[in-house]
Amino acid sequence: MSLMNPSDGPSELRIGELSRRVGVSGHVLRAWEARYGLLSPVRTPGGFRLYSDGDEQRVRRMQVHLAEGLSAAEAARAAIAESQAQPSSEVVQDDTSEPVNASDLRALSHAWQRALDDFDEPSAQAVLDRLLSSFSLATTLRDVVLPYLHRLGDRWERGEVTIAQEHFASNVIRGRLAGLARGWGSGHGPRAILACPPGELHDLSLLIFGIVLNRNGWRIEYLGADTPVQELVGAVGRARPDLVVVAATTSVHFRRIRPDLARLAGVVPLALAGTGATREVGEGVGARVLIGDPITAAENEASENPSPGA
Repeated sequence: MSLMNPSDGPSELRIGELSRRVGVSGHVLRAWEARYGLLSPVRTPGGFRLYSDGDEQRVRRMQVHLAEGLSAAEAARAAIAESQAQPSSEVVQDDTSEPVNASDLRALSHAWQRALDDFDEPSAQAVLDRLLSSFSLATTLRDVVLPYLHRLGDRWERGEVTIAQEHFASNVIRGRLAGLARGWGSGHGPRAILACPPGELHDLSLLIFGIVLNRNGWRIEYLGADTPVQELVGAVGRARPDLVVVAATTSVHFRRIRPDLARLAGVVPLALAGTGATREVGEGVGARVLIGDPITAAENEASENPSPGA
């Protein structure tokens, strides 16, 4: 059954361009098309699939619903229903098909910070919904969420925010990231195990890395903050992952488990991440050091080691 509606225009996007615009791998887009009927491409005489503006809008609405915690099937149904009910006059061209509108992005970023500072969760969630529907997931995470987390840490150290404000904001963000991470262990792509070493309690950047890697077709097994070494070793032995990423904000946490990291690097591809992952530490244990912010690092990893069919 065709899902085309009056909002679907003849954009004729190849799947690679659609993937770039929405920040979702071609592998995942094809899965959403086959499993849920989210996309309705037309075929060229040469057999290429071409996607419309309406397909792009449904993907973006599905991303919003995934961020709200819906399952993939539920998110797809909601996005399709909204697409069918939406008059063509309400369709808005997304900023990510053009250079990102920096002024809009800054305004929404400031509104989000104000809402979190004021303990106003409904407003904070509404602003994030707007961001996710107006910009790609990668743009929202790289240009809004991650900078906010860095500012929050700096402001807390300077005494400009209270412990209560810091905890409130972190919990709101963690809840939305958890929604984006839902179901990220399923699929058929490469598998990555992500963990923080013992004593490391800050894992939101690692969570963001996992979300972006998953959007590029990888399966994620997330062990999170303060992971005992024996639990990490056990997970590696059980899952036989294609990649293990250990992240920390200080090199001290890595040095405390240096022998264990060296042994892991001997049996599985190991990468270190976070501000504590220095070149010296990586070379000392035989691990790669991931470069750049979590979003860029995940995109680079997926580009160098793509999921089959992506």
